[in-house]
Amino acid sequence: MTLHELHIPSSRKNIHRVEEFFRTVNESYGLPDEKLHALLVAVTEAVNNGIIHGNRNDETKMVTVTCGRKGERLTVTVRDEGSGFDPSSVTDPLEEDNLLRTGGRGVFLMKAFMESVSYNAEGNEVTLVMKV
Repeated sequence: MTLHELHIPSSRKNIHRVEEFFRTVNESYGLPDEKLHALLVAVTEAVNNGIIHGNRNDETKMVTVTCGRKGERLTVTVRDEGSGFDPSSVTDPLEEDNLLRTGGRGVFLMKAFMESVSYNAEGNEVTLVMKV
C-alpha cells in the first residue's frame, strides 16, 4: 500500500490544501465524484478540528494527513500536535438543546460519511475508513 502524506501548518487559510491533495491522490485511486466529495467533507472536518481545537490555531504546529488504499478500503489518519480530547465528550448535534449551536457537527459528519471513525488513546489522531 502506497501512503500519501500532507503536512499543514495550523491555520484555517491552509484548509484548501486538503482538497488539492486529495484531488491529486485521487488520480491514482479513481474514486467516483460522490465518494470523493464524502471523503473531502470528512477529512476537512477532521483537519479543521485539528487546527482549531487540537493545535489552537498555532501555526508552528502541524496537522498531518496520511492516506492509503488497500483493496476496497481507503484509510485516512489526521493527527495534530495538541493534547487530545475525549471523543465520548462530544455532544450529539441532533439533540434538541444542540440544534441551534453553530459548531459541534464535525464528528457527526465524519461518522455519517465514513464506514468507521476511531481515535488513538490520546485523542489527537483520528482514523477514517471508507469502503470504495
